[in-house]
Amino acid sequence: MAKDTTGRLHVTVRTGGKRKLSSKLWLERQLNDPYVAQARREGYRSRAAFKLIEIDDKHHFLKPGMTVVDLGAAPGGWSQIAAKRVGAADGKGRVVAIDLLEMPEIVGVSFAQLDFHAADAPEKLTAMLGGRADVVLSDMAANTTGHRKTDQLRIVGLVEIAAAFAVEVLNPGGTFLAKVFQSGADAELLAQLKRDFTSVRHVKPASSRQDSSERYVLAMGFRGARKSEGP
Repeated sequence: MAKDTTGRLHVTVRTGGKRKLSSKLWLERQLNDPYVAQARREGYRSRAAFKLIEIDDKHHFLKPGMTVVDLGAAPGGWSQIAAKRVGAADGKGRVVAIDLLEMPEIVGVSFAQLDFHAADAPEKLTAMLGGRADVVLSDMAANTTGHRKTDQLRIVGLVEIAAAFAVEVLNPGGTFLAKVFQSGADAELLAQLKRDFTSVRHVKPASSRQDSSERYVLAMGFRGARKSEGP
């Protein structure tokens, strides 16, 4: 065990047995990640909770009494923060969450195990909402293939589906926050968001690993559902 450049003890995981190098590196990163340790101390289900905390502390879009949709919620870090900030546990606001994976219960959060890619998922989610939402969150990430361009297109495609859903369910003035990655593939997505929202920007919280291309698109001030063009 040695100290890193910040003076913290750095845990090194030995290779051996059937552990792959990639598994060793992942485990080592988890053991040495201060946000992972802080999440455990504060009772958050994932380090991702701090990303939402940082973004909302700066942009203030989660307010008491709001209705929030959390797409790709498991293991529940974002749902925990959203529920706390809108007062869902006290009945002041609501959080509706879905994920392909199971997610243990969170007080104030209504959860359904759904594949957002499924054709009927948006309809089921809208039925769960029973009305409109003030914020749509998406921390979903597409499964990667290892082929950079293919992965970028899959990631952007997932965000586009989430954005289309947000446009259908958001109240005027609402907010959409989604995980994206640095690439030139999202130009069309950003152009569409700028038509639907008054403010669109990329954000990268400090808790997002600096060696990762991960960032978030934050669209605020939803202009309202577009009316269908007449004949």
